Amino acid sequence: MIRARAVFGLAAGLFLAALLRDGFDDWVAATVLPPLVPETSVIVEDHEGRLLRAYTVADGRWRMALAPDAVDPMFTAMLIAYEDGRFPDHAGVDALALLRAGAQALWNGGVVSGGSTLTMQVARLLEDSGTGRLDGKIRQMRVALALEQRLTKAQIMGMYLQLAPYGGNIEGLRAATLAYFGKEPWRLTPAEAALMVAIPQSPESRRPDRHPDRAAEARDRVLARAVGKGIIDAEQAGVARSEAMPVARRAVPAIAPHLADRARRAAPAAAVHRLTIDRPLQTALEALAADTVQHQGDRLQVAMVVADHATGEILASVGSAAFRADARQGFVDMTQALRSPGSTLKPLVYALAFDEGLAHPETLMEDRPTRFGTYAPQNFDRQYRGTVRVRQALQMSLNIPVVQLTEALGPARLLVAMDQARMRYRLPEGPPGLAVALGGIGVSLQDMVQLYAGLARGGVSLPLRWRMDGDSAEGARIVSRMAAWQVADILGGLAPPPGAPANRLAYKTGTSYGHRDAWAIGFDGRHVIGVWLGRADGTPVPGVFGADLAAPVLFQAFARLKPDLAPQPPAPPETLLVATAQLPPPLQRFRSRSAAFAAAQDAPAVAFPPDGAEVERLPEGVLVRVEGGTAPFTWLADGQPMITAARSRAVLLPVEGLGFLTLSVIDAEGRSARTRIRLR
Repeated sequence: MIRARAVFGLAAGLFLAALLRDGFDDWVAATVLPPLVPETSVIVEDHEGRLLRAYTVADGRWRMALAPDAVDPMFTAMLIAYEDGRFPDHAGVDALALLRAGAQALWNGGVVSGGSTLTMQVARLLEDSGTGRLDGKIRQMRVALALEQRLTKAQIMGMYLQLAPYGGNIEGLRAATLAYFGKEPWRLTPAEAALMVAIPQSPESRRPDRHPDRAAEARDRVLARAVGKGIIDAEQAGVARSEAMPVARRAVPAIAPHLADRARRAAPAAAVHRLTIDRPLQTALEALAADTVQHQGDRLQVAMVVADHATGEILASVGSAAFRADARQGFVDMTQALRSPGSTLKPLVYALAFDEGLAHPETLMEDRPTRFGTYAPQNFDRQYRGTVRVRQALQMSLNIPVVQLTEALGPARLLVAMDQARMRYRLPEGPPGLAVALGGIGVSLQDMVQLYAGLARGGVSLPLRWRMDGDSAEGARIVSRMAAWQVADILGGLAPPPGAPANRLAYKTGTSYGHRDAWAIGFDGRHVIGVWLGRADGTPVPGVFGADLAAPVLFQAFARLKPDLAPQPPAPPETLLVATAQLPPPLQRFRSRSAAFAAAQDAPAVAFPPDGAEVERLPEGVLVRVEGGTAPFTWLADGQPMITAARSRAVLLPVEGLGFLTLSVIDAEGRSARTRIRLR
């Protein structure tokens, strides 16, 4: 008590003496100030400046930059009225308030009111000088006077708004309103504003999450002062006193966390990152992602990307169902992971084939068992449809027709188109093969969305952009506008999944080999959305299919994006809109450029054992199987007939001995096939 009186009395006396001393201005001007730009949290915002994510400063505190004009004026009025009524006019130290505080301390035997101005509080917060020591108080006064000489009142107020303590690791008004109210400080209720004024006076004892009663008492004193100063009326104060006190801290927003981390890595020196993300949409899709995997075990993961294909801006990017280290590996950004796209590359193959004059949507193709050298692809359901139109082949996602087109184009042509679309990809070792068309390549979800955005833009691929300050790159044509429209028209004819709205969304699903990845990517006249589901570690997910699992999520994502789809553009004038019979003869039925030298589509082929295989001989002989051809079949081993008139496509040949063996099969029309194996 005696020490408190001495501190205030001596401080007041010394300060008045300093005022009378010659060279006072020189004394203030010679003040060495602490750094005036305190470290503040790195902020990530959406395209309208709404907070997506913030990061703590180096010492683990939440301290966010905040300009005075971005604060509710009622808070500022309450703060000045309660803490420093002459703040607009004094030079850093309020001599009258200081003398009054010292006199009250001496008269009452203890501190009754403080004499510190807001500028002095800023000085204390800048260098953490003590308030109960004489030298500390004098230092605050000197720094406060120097601050007033070098900064504007608005700058000083801005520093207070950043540095004021609010309990725990919260500093500054913006961090406090987010932590206690879950809102920004530009619009506060009278009760919220009063509480924010009261807490910094005793931040730990007035934390509403730990001491709600003390916090309420302090808030009510601020409200009473605000009524006395005419800032609010008695009725508003009464309502404010009845307002519930926040009893728990809220988490600082961490929306689009994967993309926010990418932004920091891309520009580590930036204090504010403005992204093209739309916060309400991002929040809605993050909730959809969490719902999607909620009842799908603890390892299934989901990722989504939404883009405006007219501008190339990414509006939402969901890297995982939850940003945490769990069995789903939620910290991994699955929008960037290279995964097998399954059948989602097929639309590009068809568009290239349309441009090359190899096919038309109404061209007829054969979906039959076909061997391409040593490569013998099968349809996903292991069934074949015979003669189909190209339109049907793409809608049914048949494998044989798209591999036929890829063989005619050459796998390298597909990779060139992916390069033109600025897609990153990873190939297996060795030269690219026909399996690329069926997903035998690694690509990312974001790049697949970029590819489909190019198809939606009439064949011109525009690199997707996620930073507002990013450069707008020039688009590159990957296919003609006619081919792009034809693919979109085909995909728009797909039936929506059960329960989804009946609309003309152009979309494609895909499932990678071994059920490791399920995809669904779709677009309308303005937006494109991609959905991926699988496991982050790449292990199989039994029973997962793009059509069953990813497609419903795609349609739900579009429903959260907007109520109605934007219409697709009309067909370009050069588009040939006729039936198969009206097509030019070369386009009526697909015939590859090497067809004249190839075996007939239905010619027999040894399906098992494959050429060059090493096979274990069973006691009964060797199991063999033929595809294509017309029964009955004759089987030979090294030219010797083993079985004749076999109606079954799979038989056991009663061969003896070990070593190399040539097997041959002849069908009823005299067509043959052979394979060379080694028996062990």
